[in-house]
Amino acid sequence: MSGRQITLTRLIAAPVPKVWRCWTDPALLPQWFGPEGFTCRTHDIDLREGGQWLFDMTGPDGKVWPNRHRYTRMEAPHRLEFLLDAGLDAEAANEVVMTLTAEGDATRIRYEMTFPSLAARAMAVGFGAVELGHQTLAKLAAMAQGD
Repeated sequence: MSGRQITLTRLIAAPVPKVWRCWTDPALLPQWFGPEGFTCRTHDIDLREGGQWLFDMTGPDGKVWPNRHRYTRMEAPHRLEFLLDAGLDAEAANEVVMTLTAEGDATRIRYEMTFPSLAARAMAVGFGAVELGHQTLAKLAAMAQGD
């Protein structure tokens, strides 16, 4: 796995249960997920281990990216694992591990994405995945703090 990961962290001024709810409530997740200016249109959402979230992410320019999260592990309220792809079964998926750790009254989120290859990671970094990921975590923080 060496070199195939992107890891993002952020301290969110909200308790772990509130941040967890933002990830696991089907009414909340589509509201904040994605970078600034992006929206999610859900086709199917089943936020449990063995379930999936099938959605289109639309950018500010109107471009649409199909997405699928297949939930492989949920340990409430601290760990969530899923496979991320465009919904094409032949496509190699990114593996995502999200953990939440209490730091006083706040929550430290760690979001680690492992790409199927070094080339896939390089392509993601090249289109701005790190900055876009930080924008997504900022939207999560705003949702958790205002929820």
